[in-house]
Amino acid sequence: MNRLFAAVFALLTAIQAAAAAATPGTLAIASLDELAQAAARNGQKVKMKAGHYRLRDYIPLESIPARRKEKQWQFLTFSGSGNSFDLTGVTIELDTALRAALHAPIHTDEFLVSGGGNTLKGLTITTVGDGKSQGGAMLGVTGVNNTLRDCTIHVQGSAPYGYGDLFGKGGHKHSGVHITGSGSRFFGCKVFTRAFGHAFYLQEDCNDVTFENCHAEGVMRSTNEMLAETTGMAFERKFMSEVLNRSGSRRIQPDYMKALSEDGFRTYHTHENLRFINCTVKNMRGGFELRTRTAPRLENCTVTGCERGFWVSDGAVITGCQGDAQFGPLLYVEGDKAKVDVRLLPAEARDIKVHAIAAIYGTGSEVTITGRRARAQPILVGFTPPAMGENASTHSERTTRDLTLHNHTPMPIVIGAKAEGCRIFTKAPVKENNGKDSLVTRLEQ
Repeated sequence: MNRLFAAVFALLTAIQAAAAAATPGTLAIASLDELAQAAARNGQKVKMKAGHYRLRDYIPLESIPARRKEKQWQFLTFSGSGNSFDLTGVTIELDTALRAALHAPIHTDEFLVSGGGNTLKGLTITTVGDGKSQGGAMLGVTGVNNTLRDCTIHVQGSAPYGYGDLFGKGGHKHSGVHITGSGSRFFGCKVFTRAFGHAFYLQEDCNDVTFENCHAEGVMRSTNEMLAETTGMAFERKFMSEVLNRSGSRRIQPDYMKALSEDGFRTYHTHENLRFINCTVKNMRGGFELRTRTAPRLENCTVTGCERGFWVSDGAVITGCQGDAQFGPLLYVEGDKAKVDVRLLPAEARDIKVHAIAAIYGTGSEVTITGRRARAQPILVGFTPPAMGENASTHSERTTRDLTLHNHTPMPIVIGAKAEGCRIFTKAPVKENNGKDSLVTRLEQ
């Protein structure tokens, strides 16, 4: 009798726990198979049991040939619409041996949100192993009006890895989140990457995309460490990179830092109404490389430890943002009518070469730089970013007109010969002025 009572009590307890885990009308699930089924339907509220789920348990390695034959390239697709998925505490572990065995077409994303009007909350995707693929990203968002909240992506598995872009793009990039769907919104999402690729990137003219409180982070490596190699790609290539540097050669130069991944946030093509609010980037090649000519907006964003901080073009608006110049320039402005307000943070890296704080060209931009650091490097007016943005390479001069620059830092100004009709307000001296009809006003220290 006592055993029967205990069994009934345990059953009732389990039923109550299940009821508590899911609000009325919520579908409670506890496996990747159930998640895949729910992801294909519409108009649901789904709550998945917290836990660590191995993708290889759901998709065995021996099933990959059949998936390849059927051209089933994604491991999990959210093709339904109007769904809300509460995946708080859920971690999906991707064994990259599955990726390598599938050998999907180039630029294929592994997890996909293709439906519209969905919300995914709390999901973590992590990886084990070092299996490669032909580009693509861990997660693709192709449907419209989807929202991701508090999702975290861990990326690894690319070749070559360990040298950044010194030897080109390589045949096996891998990125974090790939966005082509308009109306995508990301709140509190993070990408930690140990692969050569972008953390977040936008393509195919998607519009109305917002990032708020998002974070991208990679790894830096010194060129001194690369030059000390006695085996591996750098050694085999006799330390010759893809880009001509300041030495007049392609040989990797000492005393620089290279990001092992690409950019934190990167745009391609046209992206209207693109916003970044309170986002951060650490240890990536570029922090915010937003070269779209459709006026992206950044508010209160921070870049630290990157090869370059902010790279913007026509109509970009940057307000209340900040970044350091530990390993490369804080700012590149290459377009027209940008409005930029950035603060230079004081962090420096001893014995690492940095040749400029900023390089600006174009027409009609307004740039304000505040803050300070101990080591002085110039703000370049009428100069382009160097080839591939590479800090070790030289800047070219380019036509620059009607620029208003407020320099409230102790960093000196260099004005190039193709700068014309600029207004420079500066606390620091103008080190060189080869421009035409530019007005320089010294501000009080």
